[in-house]
Amino acid sequence: MDVERDLVVISVPFAAGVTAAPLIGYPFALAGLSLACAAALLGGFALTRRHGRLFAALLFLCLGLLCAATDRIAPRMGQSDPAWTGAVLERLDGIIARIGFRRGETGGLIRALLTGRRDGLSRETVSLFRQSGASHLLALSGLHLGVIYLLLGRILSVLGNSQASRLLRSALLVGFCTLYAVLTGASPSIVRALIFVVFSELHGLLRHRRRSPAAVLCAALTLQLAVSPGVMQTLGFRLSYLAMTGIVTVYPVLERWYPVRSGLMHRIWTSAALAASCQIFTAPLVWAEFHVFPRYFLLTNLLALPLTEALMLCGVAALALETTAGCPDLLVRATEGLCGWLESCLEIIVSM
Repeated sequence: MDVERDLVVISVPFAAGVTAAPLIGYPFALAGLSLACAAALLGGFALTRRHGRLFAALLFLCLGLLCAATDRIAPRMGQSDPAWTGAVLERLDGIIARIGFRRGETGGLIRALLTGRRDGLSRETVSLFRQSGASHLLALSGLHLGVIYLLLGRILSVLGNSQASRLLRSALLVGFCTLYAVLTGASPSIVRALIFVVFSELHGLLRHRRRSPAAVLCAALTLQLAVSPGVMQTLGFRLSYLAMTGIVTVYPVLERWYPVRSGLMHRIWTSAALAASCQIFTAPLVWAEFHVFPRYFLLTNLLALPLTEALMLCGVAALALETTAGCPDLLVRATEGLCGWLESCLEIIVSM
């Protein structure tokens, strides 16, 4: 519990400092350097844990101001996607074309779910996702990387459970997830999910350590802001961490309200609790930015989310088989059927 509390003392003031820097002005934020030095000196004389945490909070608040200010003032190199990502995406488009989906939107939807690029979708389809409150499914997030991470984990489970096998499996998982993050543009939400993957694998290798979702969330927040303070200004970063805050704090409470721990109703309840936990924290920001609120977010997530996950799994399987022995017609039909069911569910929700 002390570790969680200490991480909160570090991460929350640091994030507050990064957020406050553009509000008070970057030149004034540079004064955080002198304040941070003073706080460090005073913190050295603090002997009690209570005063130590107080000075640590002040220190990291000032460091957050300083980090954001120097990131804004210091010259930065122009950012661009690696040259090889375009070739990989062209290769992916070629594989989708070879599969030969008979339903027009299937290939474009799989491409959008796996890469976040919507140029293969019609305006009607994009509008359907937006009006039904499911547009977050087309924006790459921790959900997409999480599905791929779980799928790879199942595939690599054949390596065994020895110490060497676990090390190899973790290295392959982290390496592939990093490659996927770079390929898809390394959006803030994908980077956040990648940090979670790294912490998850480290916990799997260090089995004697207790896993704390709150500690992982705070550590990931501090690490990501320290490397790139500017991401605090992006909507995707704020929505991603607000949603994870709801999952860490509210979801466990809601999940315990349903006494039965197995069966279909328990799965429905946990899905609804997960969606509600995210919306409680993200809805105010969405309303402030867009002045909209998805009225049927529970229904959308209960119906569309399982279909989206299944469609991603079938899409990955179809792409993998097409590059080797060829995608069987049964899998092609199953993928097209899932795509049709997903769109039908969204059309019903829009018509309500």
